[in-house]
Amino acid sequence: MTLISIVGPTGSGKTDFAVRLACELGRRGSEIGPAPIISTDSRQVYRGMAIGTAQPTTEQQRAVTHYFIADRDPNERFTCADFEREAMLRLKNLFTRHEYVVAVGGSGLYIDALCNGLDTLPDIDPEIRNELARKLLNEGLKPLLEELRRLDPVYYGSVDRHNPPRVLRALEVCRQTGVPFSSLRTGNSVSTKTKVSRPFDIIKIGIDLPRNELYARIDRRVDEMMTSGLEAEARILYPMRHLPALQTVGYRELNGYFNGEYSLERAVELIKRNSRRYAKRQLTWFRRDDEIRWFHPIDLAGAIEYITRKS
Repeated sequence: MTLISIVGPTGSGKTDFAVRLACELGRRGSEIGPAPIISTDSRQVYRGMAIGTAQPTTEQQRAVTHYFIADRDPNERFTCADFEREAMLRLKNLFTRHEYVVAVGGSGLYIDALCNGLDTLPDIDPEIRNELARKLLNEGLKPLLEELRRLDPVYYGSVDRHNPPRVLRALEVCRQTGVPFSSLRTGNSVSTKTKVSRPFDIIKIGIDLPRNELYARIDRRVDEMMTSGLEAEARILYPMRHLPALQTVGYRELNGYFNGEYSLERAVELIKRNSRRYAKRQLTWFRRDDEIRWFHPIDLAGAIEYITRKS
């Protein structure tokens, strides 16, 4: 039993690569059709966000069975711990019928949860959680980031500062325990937790391409999203703009346009810029994992050869 985790920056072609890989694996060994795919994207799990989160197309989902795609409403709370628990149950079932399962996505915490297990962190007092949520809603993210910088400068220096759920989670732990969130996380010298043993093998594949090619792909994909109706999708979701699920590149910039802060052309420019910045942060995260073997998105044959050797 082998889980193949496909990682990489936004716009690199992970989804297409994963679908082609799943189909190819289905032609080999004892597989019954294509290998199933589990999404490790923290936003693709939500309904009504198909364009902005670049969910697999209808054709791709017909070709390969996908899980954790558009099966939650944006106002549903779905944490990384929820994902780990549900994904492990799903894998237990899938591995009774499949030799391989493919996981694909760019959310580093989801990928770590699936492959390594989550840190054991304290339960949070509901009053702390509710107070921070109200502060986010009423005052925005900036004061929360200032508090995080004061309480945990180490985590502040590495966290995605455009990702409210991660900022909120770190502040919840800081307030609950009185110690920095970074001191309790796996991999920190203060933590004694080791990786959780999984009942299956894991092979990690990274999708890599030259920076200028990646950025050109990102810009082109944003243009395609706009042509496909991203503005209309964002308008429908606008009443829910305060939800953590909507604090996402694409929707956030278009909400600024809807608020009259700048033009539509400027919003598109900001989506492209912020997508490129997000891709850079993702690459920084993934480069720290020396278990990842990197391939260009067109090099499916090379990835198959590597998987065959490792299996």
